[in-house]
Amino acid sequence: MELKTWTETKCSAQDSKFSLIFTLASFSNNFMTFPMGYIFDRLGTTVARLIAIFLYGVATLLIAVSSAGTAPMLLVAFPMLAVGGILFLLTNLQVGNLFGKHRSTIITLYNGAFDSSSAIFLIIKLLYEQGLKLRISFFILCAFSIWHLIRTFFLMPRGHIPFPLPSNYSYGINCSRGAEGSQGRKGEDTGKEKVELRHEANSSSPAVQQGTANTDQRDPPSFWSCVLSWRFFWHLVWFSSMQLWHYLFIGTLNPMLNHLAHGDQHLVSTFTNAFAITQLFGVFCAPWNGIMLDHLKKKYQQEARQRGFPESMADLHSTFPSLALTSLLCLGFSICASTPILKLQYFTFILQVISRSFLFGGNAAFLTLAFPSQHFGKIYGTSMMLSALVTFLQFPIFILIKGPLQGDPTYVNIVLILFTLLSFVHPFLVSRQWRDQEKDA
Repeated sequence: MELKTWTETKCSAQDSKFSLIFTLASFSNNFMTFPMGYIFDRLGTTVARLIAIFLYGVATLLIAVSSAGTAPMLLVAFPMLAVGGILFLLTNLQVGNLFGKHRSTIITLYNGAFDSSSAIFLIIKLLYEQGLKLRISFFILCAFSIWHLIRTFFLMPRGHIPFPLPSNYSYGINCSRGAEGSQGRKGEDTGKEKVELRHEANSSSPAVQQGTANTDQRDPPSFWSCVLSWRFFWHLVWFSSMQLWHYLFIGTLNPMLNHLAHGDQHLVSTFTNAFAITQLFGVFCAPWNGIMLDHLKKKYQQEARQRGFPESMADLHSTFPSLALTSLLCLGFSICASTPILKLQYFTFILQVISRSFLFGGNAAFLTLAFPSQHFGKIYGTSMMLSALVTFLQFPIFILIKGPLQGDPTYVNIVLILFTLLSFVHPFLVSRQWRDQEKDA
């Protein structure tokens, strides 16, 4: 009896430490996106990716050489890995600019791949169970930095991939030369930049701020006017409320499964593997959100031309079904996750991966449609950084559940479900803007 109590106490302390590591990593992943986005916007793709490669390489090396005695190294390694990963994602999202009408699909595909990357740890876990040491697995991951270096220097621009694409733009080894002729480098003269901006506005780029019908006669809104807008505020509420649920669910998955399985480690391992396997499908779920966005954008743009609306308003309205569906998926996921039935968690895992892939893909796609493209890195980083402040609540919530609530998360779950309902305000406001435009017409 005493041995069992000692083991439970030790495991509980270990769960708390793992939860702290996960909280720090997820917080860093979000909070550091703003400075990383600023670096990307300011210094270009090459510099940003070299920083990402450095963080990724050092993080995987630290994990590889860590041991029980040097476990505090993980408090540094996993946040570095998270920041390096989000910087890779930032530089990859611009690839969507190469695909024109399918831009949102490509952006959500990249987010889905980023979301599914957690399944790599399932492969590491299975290999470990077959006898392959964790150290070797992480040395192999570190070696992949060579591929990242090759792609950075030969398949990505030094600056940025512009949108809309100039007719003479080339991608690949000649990408940097093509970028020189299309705003890809900082040495261009101001007059040419203004011509490009007017061309972007006249072509009704989805990255142009809505509500500016005469963008060809005015400069794009400033970064601060975008961040201080009500649209950005409610989008932040939409994103933060659901992201908190996802991070809290992942961070408390092991103790939750232990509680529902009554300590049966075979069952816990089975459900953990099932959860990891479902993460693989994030890359297949996310593009459906982008396909829906691209299809609706085309439909509403045609309707906007017929009614004389700004096409940028149509681009914004095309995000309404995506925003509402994502909120609905997260609500269903949160209700299932709050139900203390072990077998129901299989369905929870499915809803979680669909909801999460829609959430992160939809977040990036909305920001490209609702705000100027030249501020994308900073605005995307700001949304992630501010949502990190909300996400940081997951660790005190975990302590609250393990301590005063004695492992019963019922009251916390009820509060979080109510908080999730706030996410429906954002799609409602986006839809109302379109209806207001119809009334004015």
